Order: sequence, then C-alpha cells, then structure tokens
Amino acid sequence: MRDDLRPYWVKKAYLRYRRWYVDYFLRPECASLGKFSTFMKPRYVIISGPNIHIGDCFTAVAEPMHRVEIGVWGREAGAGTIRIGRGVLMSPGSRISASDEITIGDGVMMANGTYITDSDWHTVYDRTQRSHTPTPVHIGDNVWLGDHATVLKGVTVGENSVVAARAVVTKDVPANVIVAGNPAKVVKELDPEREMTTRLGYFADPAGQLRFFDAVDREVLGSNSLWRWLWSLVYPNSRSS
Repeated sequence: MRDDLRPYWVKKAYLRYRRWYVDYFLRPECASLGKFSTFMKPRYVIISGPNIHIGDCFTAVAEPMHRVEIGVWGREAGAGTIRIGRGVLMSPGSRISASDEITIGDGVMMANGTYITDSDWHTVYDRTQRSHTPTPVHIGDNVWLGDHATVLKGVTVGENSVVAARAVVTKDVPANVIVAGNPAKVVKELDPEREMTTRLGYFADPAGQLRFFDAVDREVLGSNSLWRWLWSLVYPNSRSS
C-alpha cells in the first residue's frame, strides 16, 4: 500500500466533505440512516425508493465502475421496504433490490458484486408483470455473502452462515452452515458452540473508534508537507523517490 502523503488537515477536510455529501444527498433518500455511518466514495452510492432504513455503523465501499446500489421499486407508490441492521458492510458492486421486503440482519458482510433481490421482476409468460405473490428475503445476523454471491426471492439465510463466492441461493439456508454452488447447497456445518469474532466487535464503542483513528491520522500524517503531496499528484512517480 502506498503511503498517504496528504497533510492531516487535508484528510480532515476531505472527511468533512464526505460527511456533508452523505447528509445532503444520501440521508434524504433514506427513511432512516443511523449514526456513525461510513460511505467511501459516496458519489458512487445510489439509494432510491421509499422505506429504506439503514442502521448504525453502516459501511459502504463504492468505486466508479462498481457502485453500491440500494433500491426499492414497490408495486405502488410508497410500497416496498428495505431494512438494514447495525454494522452492515456493502462492498463495491453490491446491490439490494426490493419489490416488497428485504431485511438484512446485524453485522452482515457483503463482498464485491453481491446481489440480493426479492423478485423476478416479471413472470415467465407475461414479461410486463411481476408475480402477485410477495416473496420476502431475510438475511440473518452475521451472515457473510461471498464475492458475487446471489440471493434470490423468498429466501431466508440463517445467522452466521456463509454463502460462498458465485453461489446462487434459491432456497432457505439454515443457521451456521456454508453453502456453495448453483443452486447453493450445504457443503459444511459450522460449530455453533465455538466462539465467533464478528464485525459488530469493531463497533462496541464507535465514538471511541473515531477518536482512535483520528489520533493515528494526526500522528502519521501530521508531518506531511502540502507541497510534497501536491507534487505527487502532478508527478506520481515522485511517490517512490
């Protein structure tokens, strides 16, 4: 990883801008957005539709070519719901698309390119209409969805379970298992008695965590020169000198 050559005050200014962007553009798109959220490159996070609730300590990591998308397209105006729990991670390219109801538990991790939907969006013989029967999706606490995993309509994934990379989940997944394949099947059972370190552990004291990282930035970036940083932007090769 390249050294961060920004002066401390430049990074602080960027973080203030990022918080402003989230509060001005993204928060109004949510029915609720919890405290201590982190949106990396928030310009590439798309939130649309009604009744989108996002819990505390949410993290979205977006990239220009791999946006994070959260959307509700209800059957009628104001219909449809997405509820995202506390401490959830959405990685670049991950998407949640709800027709009726999608619930994401606490501490859920979504790797690059994961996709969750509760609808086929049209029927086989009538490509202009979606099914009249709602098929909600529920993802349990501490579930890990691997790279480009897909969770389809009507599925419940039990807590602590892992969906392997590229797996396509078409049926319910019990708690404490690993599933893989297309369609996904159980390939391993986890020990429910074994202690598990979860993502939520990072957020036991979110305010204290912010103070800790601010102190690290102050120490690591405090001596950086503004001109050295600007020079590295104009001449990237200078970073190695």
